[in-house]
Amino acid sequence: MSATSPASEQFPVRVFGGPTAHFEYGGLRFLTDPTFDAPGDYPRPGHPLLVKTAPASGSPADLGRVDVVLLSHDEHADNLDNSGRALLADIPLTLTTPAGGRRLGDRAKGLADWESIELDRPGGGTITVTGVPALHGPGTREEVEAIVGQVVGFVLTGEGLPTVYVSGDNASLDMVKEIAERFAPVDTAILFAGAPRFPVVFDGELIVLDSAQAAEAAKILGARRVVPVHYDSWAHFTEGRDELVAAFTTAGLAGRLQMG
Repeated sequence: MSATSPASEQFPVRVFGGPTAHFEYGGLRFLTDPTFDAPGDYPRPGHPLLVKTAPASGSPADLGRVDVVLLSHDEHADNLDNSGRALLADIPLTLTTPAGGRRLGDRAKGLADWESIELDRPGGGTITVTGVPALHGPGTREEVEAIVGQVVGFVLTGEGLPTVYVSGDNASLDMVKEIAERFAPVDTAILFAGAPRFPVVFDGELIVLDSAQAAEAAKILGARRVVPVHYDSWAHFTEGRDELVAAFTTAGLAGRLQMG
């Protein structure tokens, strides 16, 4: 682990709203779960209605070059909407779930749990992206994936680079503990939060971390900085900015929280 200070290791992360964040790491430019549609409804037969309530804080034109999309899953519009899906056609590589990789075509690659890919850095050397476990609801993996499908998180590492964790839509602190066993301490954790719930799915139980759990995840990971995403812009979130700030303050971690 580098002996430099946390501040010197931190790179800018631009949050666009919902799950969408953009950052440069090791000379490559990454984008998480692209969602740039205007507010509106997303009906899907047999599934709860998704309602987007606010636009993104920018447009795809503001991104500049994007080298890699880190897509936690492709099946829900609040993680990949219509404009986000169109954007993938112009990006060289999308990393996602194994099932999503098959659905999205030649420019997508699915990563199973603990599977890694090496990406060449522009100035030499490589970045390792490792797929890590995520569970989009309560219960066993079989039970959850039968209802909402696969989800994957990501850990980024490289020689002389900080360790970055992107959680995806994960509701399991046990899985966070597994990730911490391999990668902690983490320099930057991009944590999906918002305490989303649907009364008709899992009896209204959480399908992603709530604010207190996000603070607990930060402790487990030894995260030096937490950038929360996916806590606004959609009607199914039950907690937002105020709850996140309060939870991290209560946990004594307010100084590690960076709100987008």
